[in-house]
Amino acid sequence: MHLEGSCHCGAVKFSFTSHTPYPYGRCYCSICRKVNGGGGFTINIMGDYDTLKIEGEKNISVYRANNNHRGNYEEDGLGFSRRSFCSNCGTMLWNYNPNYGQWFYPFASAIDTPLPVAPEHNHIMLAYKANWVDVPEGPTEKHYDYYPDDSIESWHKDRGLYDESD
Repeated sequence: MHLEGSCHCGAVKFSFTSHTPYPYGRCYCSICRKVNGGGGFTINIMGDYDTLKIEGEKNISVYRANNNHRGNYEEDGLGFSRRSFCSNCGTMLWNYNPNYGQWFYPFASAIDTPLPVAPEHNHIMLAYKANWVDVPEGPTEKHYDYYPDDSIESWHKDRGLYDESD
């Protein structure tokens, strides 16, 4: 599925292909919550990195956390994840980890193309959620203290939602 996104001020626009466009996962870790999650969580989808096209790249800054929940850091002491944001308006755009270089993880909140509605939601990293956040309950709401075993790709494939188009 071809997707387009942008920051709030319009200085950065981007497009890419996603085979996994359903915004089903809600991450409550402190990094996601603090850098992007106005509701106490953030939602990422997954895109093919080689298809990413950017307008206004000079307006992008990158944040790397010095503390993460996996205890996995590069030699400089910072986490592998690179969270790109607009240096003008602060909109979080995507997360990229060179260990998984074929993919990047756009924040659903930055996507302008209408996304499909997920049939269920995974609420992950609940061990780190803020106490004021209410997590929805019900048969379509799955709860995980940390990361689930399934990947974004396997979640989509297991439900017949993987988009094979380019």
